[in-house]
Amino acid sequence: MLKKIAITLAFTLLAGQAHARGVDLRLADETAEVLYLTESSTFGYGGADVGLGVLFNENDDYMFSGSAMVTGHSAGNNRPLQFGVGGKLAMALLDDRGAGFDEEFGALAVGGQIRYVIPSSTPVALLAEGFIAPKIVSFSGAEQYTEYRFAVELEVTPSARAYLGYRNITFDLEGGAEVELDDDPHIGIRIEF
Repeated sequence: MLKKIAITLAFTLLAGQAHARGVDLRLADETAEVLYLTESSTFGYGGADVGLGVLFNENDDYMFSGSAMVTGHSAGNNRPLQFGVGGKLAMALLDDRGAGFDEEFGALAVGGQIRYVIPSSTPVALLAEGFIAPKIVSFSGAEQYTEYRFAVELEVTPSARAYLGYRNITFDLEGGAEVELDDDPHIGIRIEF
């Protein structure tokens, strides 16, 4: 428990130094994730959403991540439809159920996102995103990394969204083993400053 608090606090301080513009909190039955969001104008015309995160579960496993996603509208007149492309660096530490960490592995993944805002007086959006890293960009014993997420978002205020979703995060390891860090529905809030 003390390790979880220390790591979360460390990410809070790190994100504060990066001039965070928002926070995203995802809670599931056995996992929790905190993402600190910033922007970078160095990516393309509209910039990129950059996130630093830490995920932990009941087994004292941790995953640290950094991601960048460039998003924009489609070329046509369908403005409620948004697309995004980006990448994610993920490093996972599995607890050996004893005094320290037993395994660590990571990946550099590419991904995409589709978000559709349903026009209404209270904006609701449908979101699908995914990341994949094949063997060539997976390391420390990982053969492949996959992550996908689906969510229904409700805009509470222009700077706050609540959502209900499902996410799966899986590392395929050398020798055929598989580690699922998350495979549950979750609730979350995203607040921008």
